[in-house]
Amino acid sequence: MRRVLIVGSPGAGKSTFAKRLAERTGLPLVHLDDLYWDPGWKKVDRELWLSRLSDALAGERWILDGNFSSTLLRRAYRADTVFFLRPPRWQCLWRAFWRERLGRSPHGGHPPKWPSRTLLLDIWQFSPQAEWQLAQLRTVPGLRLVVLRSDREGEAELQRQVR
Repeated sequence: MRRVLIVGSPGAGKSTFAKRLAERTGLPLVHLDDLYWDPGWKKVDRELWLSRLSDALAGERWILDGNFSSTLLRRAYRADTVFFLRPPRWQCLWRAFWRERLGRSPHGGHPPKWPSRTLLLDIWQFSPQAEWQLAQLRTVPGLRLVVLRSDREGEAELQRQVR
């Protein structure tokens, strides 16, 4: 395992799992949000986003954490492993709610606030997107796809990883 994608719904625990996997494996961790957004959560233009993504994908060893469906196959064809986090919807909603209320965004703090309607809808409506993403990932030759449906399954997978 040298090039790993971590994908899933907002609130699924992607960043937490990615950080722990990086600690266990020694693989460098890149958060896609850090490539897509400038400080202050200002969206970068498309060309800069794709350039940053290309630079990250050019590495021989990495973990890329984030969903970004529009670039999923581009990333998957460069990866050897995908961990697809699919916890229950209620758990994703709960985590997103508390993350926002406590001001604990995984990639930089912000003042406490209520989760946006857009974020809540993204979580609520994620299941069809997840099915589409899984179908796309299954088309990539040689890609190891691991679907983790609970924290317990994620923990068991982390325990199997060694530096």
